[in-house]
Amino acid sequence: MVTLGAVVGIALVALGLVLTPGPNMVYLVSRSVTQGRRAGLVSLLGVAVGFLVYLAAAVAGIATVFVLVPPLYLAVKLAGAAYLLWLAWRTLRPGGTSAFTPAPLPPDRPRRLFTMGLVTNLLNPKIAILYVSLLPQFIEPARGHLAVQSLLLGLTQIGIALTVNGLIVLTAGSVSAFLTRRPGWAKVQRYVMGSVLAGLAIRIAADRSRAVVATS
Repeated sequence: MVTLGAVVGIALVALGLVLTPGPNMVYLVSRSVTQGRRAGLVSLLGVAVGFLVYLAAAVAGIATVFVLVPPLYLAVKLAGAAYLLWLAWRTLRPGGTSAFTPAPLPPDRPRRLFTMGLVTNLLNPKIAILYVSLLPQFIEPARGHLAVQSLLLGLTQIGIALTVNGLIVLTAGSVSAFLTRRPGWAKVQRYVMGSVLAGLAIRIAADRSRAVVATS
């Protein structure tokens, strides 16, 4: 079984990641602001299923593929970093907008909202790196049941991520209204978010670590 230290460790990592602006946050906020909380919650359901897909892969040991094929892992990292840089440019460029700024998006049906939430999470480089490189480091082979350890640690991460993202969905409209009434704050928020996205992209691209997986 996992130790309390491992649970606390993965919980802190999960909290840090979910509070860092990324594809999931950008999509959930934009959809919640433009189409309402219900649409945001449906999108969050798709994000949740995406987490479960990664968790199932971790429990099944599919992460081993990235260990055996390093170029594949590198490709995933670089593609994710490029996507984050694109999001950063959209935010920081002249005339760019914040994730909390309503955009004229056409309403989507629940099925598309769910699908987009799922795809956004599956293509999220932060989550891919979490399950491929970080989560295995909290697993102790000496304690046995590697799949059970992966499951418990993954559920911990999912619980924290969904709780925080749920709060983001429920408060996105209020935050957007606050920033709309205060252009100065909106500008600061936009530059902070864009800078964080760019910094995260550079960090991911420059990271020379390889995928790791726990073995017994």
